[in-house]
This record gives sequence, structure tokens and C-alpha cells, in this order.
Amino acid sequence: MLVKLEPLDPVRIADLRPYFDSVPDPRARRGRWYSLTAILLVCACAVVSGARSIDELAEWGQRASNALLTVIGIRRHLLGWRRTPASATIGRVLGAVDGDALDRAVGAYLADRYRAATEPAQAPSPSVSGLSRVIAVDGKALKGSARLTATRRHLLSAVTHGTVVTLAQVEVGAKTNETTYFRPLLAPLDLTGTVVTFDALHSVKANISWLVEAKKAHYIAVIKTNQPTAHAQLAALPWQSIAVQHTASGAGHGRRESRSIKTCGIADELGGIAFPHARLAIRVHRRRKQTGRRETRESVYAVTSLDAHQAGPADLAAAIRGHWGVENSSHHIRDVTFAEDTSTVHAGTAPRAMATLRNLAIGVLKTLGADNIAKTTRAIRDEPQRAPPILGITNTDGRPRGSATR
Repeated sequence: MLVKLEPLDPVRIADLRPYFDSVPDPRARRGRWYSLTAILLVCACAVVSGARSIDELAEWGQRASNALLTVIGIRRHLLGWRRTPASATIGRVLGAVDGDALDRAVGAYLADRYRAATEPAQAPSPSVSGLSRVIAVDGKALKGSARLTATRRHLLSAVTHGTVVTLAQVEVGAKTNETTYFRPLLAPLDLTGTVVTFDALHSVKANISWLVEAKKAHYIAVIKTNQPTAHAQLAALPWQSIAVQHTASGAGHGRRESRSIKTCGIADELGGIAFPHARLAIRVHRRRKQTGRRETRESVYAVTSLDAHQAGPADLAAAIRGHWGVENSSHHIRDVTFAEDTSTVHAGTAPRAMATLRNLAIGVLKTLGADNIAKTTRAIRDEPQRAPPILGITNTDGRPRGSATR
């Protein structure tokens, strides 16, 4: 699996340490032995190696050699009392760290890695569609973080289509919903010319107007039955008189599936429901045949600010399918490979910090070309020295460098 990864070129792979240096240390200065950057680097290397829990984060440090620990900034004790952060230390740090600052640091790092991986020598975009860049806005609950006195944590993320990288993440408060955090999530990102996909929950007039007018982006809003009025209005358009404009089919995992798409030009307002800057209505019809079961059919509707000359039916179909693909390419990996749903971490910001570290591991491995995260992390797990170069830490000769020596 490691042979399949792209060459670990130190010129193209940014060093993670300066990004972690920007995260403020929540601890009092008195009594610190390990720097915050060093502890976070241990955690990052451990998660790239497949660690699922705080105990497994600490175990990675226990398996690492003294020279490797020195490289990532672990301060050695002359009497040997301390060699690497214990699980209790890591748990306290992750529970107290500024979640927003950590997400900003990891998001900035992954954005730089994504740019380096997808834009070398003016190469065409690797996005699943022909569009320049497509980002999905999607939420995920951390089921194991719930307690009798607290609801489970909920995170909202901005994830690239194609090469899956989480560019931004925010935690949704228990007394509100995802819609409130739509702008704070996307505000730090440069979205000029980007297509943002989301479902009907975020189809709020003010948010859509802000996205198009302030961020200079386009949108594709998938309308589901949980928005019955909008869904009914879209379904009532004269689809029967419109010819199919693109079809695609495939087989795998015991099923065959075919998809067809139709588009229809619309005005800025559709049936009294405001869709600012809307130009096209979209219908995707899916037919699925599971082995040994009856064929099922489903129609999915969407609205977009893209004109017909900006995106063809094939591009729109790929972008809509890519939005659903985030579930498999990110959320499914976090739940199955990293056991996120079964994690019982709940103290402070630790659940969010663990999710951020999983996003980091998935993003860096995806940008290197890994097509199976589970197999890749297993290949790295038994050899701790393989993890730092993946995060841009290449001076593995035992000589400390930069801020990691604090």
C-alpha cells in the first residue's frame, strides 16, 4: 500500500509543525514538560498510523525510538522519568485545546496540501466533475460523545469533492442547528469560482445570497422531501416534456445502478419560494437493482446558480453524486476505520479534536493517492518512522529543527 503513495517529496509536502505552532497552549506555563506542538505531533503521527483512541495515541509514542521522538520535539528527561506523553497528559491537552484554532491550523495545512497535489504545472483539476473546484457542506454527529447531562457533539464541515480533504470544520452548538454555522464555516475560505453543494437544510435565502454575492461562488442545492414545498414545486415542473441529457451506469457491491439527468431553466424565484440567483432546476433519476431484490427507482431534485453554458449535464450529475460521495469518502472512513461512532471520548474539546486529527490523517493520505485508508494506516502502524515524513517532517536524522525543539 505504501508503494502506491506518491513520492514523499519534501519540497511539495508542507511541514505540519508551523501550523500547529499557531494553536495557543491552554496550559499554565508552570509544570509544562512537553510543548503543545510536540504533543499534537505525536497525536497526528499516531492517527496517520491508525490510532483510534487516546490510549492508542500514547502507545504510538511508546513504540517510537528516542531519535524519532527528538525529531518531533519530545523533550527528553535526563533521568529517564519522562520519555513520551502519557495518555492522561494527551487527554487533558485535547480536552482543553482551542477547537477553533486547531481546526483552522489543520484546515490551512490541508488546503496547502490539496493545492500542491491538485495544481502542479497547471494540471487539470482532479475533481469528480469538469467544474474547477467543488466543495460539499455536510454535518456529522459524534454519537459516542453523548452523556446523561450533555447531548452528542455535532460538527459541520466543508469537504472537497474528488480528492477528499476537509478544508474547514466548526462545532454546532446544542441549542441551534447547522444553518447558523453555514457562514462561519465558509467565511475564511477563498470560494471565488468554487461550486458549493449542500442539501435543503442550508437552502436559506440569506445564506445563498451571501454565498453568491459576497464569496463569488456558485451553489448546487439538493432538495429532499424534508423540504416538502420546495420538493413538490420542483417535481411539478414539466419534466416529461424534457429529453434526458446525460446518463451513467455502473455495477459493484452486488448491485447495478443507472442515473439519468434532466435540467430546466428557471427564473430567480421558483413557485414563490426564493432561490436567489437560481438558473437551472435539476432532476436526477436513479434506478438501482440489488442482487435478489426488486429494482428501485428514485428522483432527486436540485437547484443551481450555474448557467447551462457554465456546467453541462454530466458536470452537474457528477457534482450531485460527489456530494453524496462525501459520506463514503470521509464519514464512513471515520466511523469504520477510526471507530468514531463508538468512541466514548467526551471531555471538553477532546471529541472535536479527535475528529480533526482524523480529518488530517484522511486528507494527507488522500492527497498522496491512498485509495484504501484502512490498509494504508495498517501498513504504517508497525513502523512509527513512516508517519512523520507523511506530515512533512523529513529531518529524521535525530536533529531537532525549528519550533519543535521548544
